Amino acid sequence: MIYILENDQLKIKVSSMGAELQSIRRPADNTEYLWQGDPTYWKGRATNLFPCCGRNVDGKYTYKGQTYEMPIHGFAKLQEWDVVRQKSDTLTLQIKDTPETLSMFPFRFAMEITYALCGEKLTVTMAVHNRDDKPLFFAVGGHPGFNVPLSAGESFEDYCLEFDAPCEAKRLRMSDACFYLDAADPFPLEEGRRLPLRHTLFDNDAIFLRDTAGGVTLRAEGGKHSVHMDYSDLPFVGFWHKPHTEAPYVCIEPWRGVPARDGGVNDWEEKPENERLEPGETYKCSYALSFT
Repeated sequence: MIYILENDQLKIKVSSMGAELQSIRRPADNTEYLWQGDPTYWKGRATNLFPCCGRNVDGKYTYKGQTYEMPIHGFAKLQEWDVVRQKSDTLTLQIKDTPETLSMFPFRFAMEITYALCGEKLTVTMAVHNRDDKPLFFAVGGHPGFNVPLSAGESFEDYCLEFDAPCEAKRLRMSDACFYLDAADPFPLEEGRRLPLRHTLFDNDAIFLRDTAGGVTLRAEGGKHSVHMDYSDLPFVGFWHKPHTEAPYVCIEPWRGVPARDGGVNDWEEKPENERLEPGETYKCSYALSFT
């Protein structure tokens, strides 16, 4: 099922499968901002991540001495989501635990994603509620991709990612298999805030950063169109496209969580980047996208 939200500035489409964005267009000139899922490079468009971000070693983790299997980025992307509320400019979708999810993730939960339009801004709010009688451990994040270039006559290399302010960003150190090495290194930026795009940036897979400014703009010098993301609710941001290709998109990924630590199957309860949620409590975070 595809749901449509629109106002004078934006028109978006959302699929019930994975609660995933399918399109973000500006009606005035019909510009499509969202990557359209060409499987040559990446069939996703804006994957929602829960209850893990990234990979688990051997696709597994342990909890209370038992081993569970979990697909990369979790199972939310594979679920049909139900509508909770819908207006012309707001949509809330929900999933809850099922026997299938409990076989992968032994916690009772409810998760909602709300898409809300206000002018040229789209706010995405993720809420997780602990329906269990024990603490709930999880990670959550977004994985939207954006077309690059956004206008005819431009190239990928015309674009940059520019943080809202100068920052001393640190890059998470990752193994060749994309597992976290529990360390971070200084990540130099032009003028302390700018990362020029080139396809070879992603030859070693995604770039994950912490200690950034909490907001970043995808833009070209003198370009007509740009995308700004405010992810100040979330501690990590990643940039990615398919390695060793000239893929015409870039993903901007706000995460509360990191991939598994390298060196063996991780204990879920002991992973420090996981959120801990007590019984009956609700966790919320948002990121906002503005299109100019």
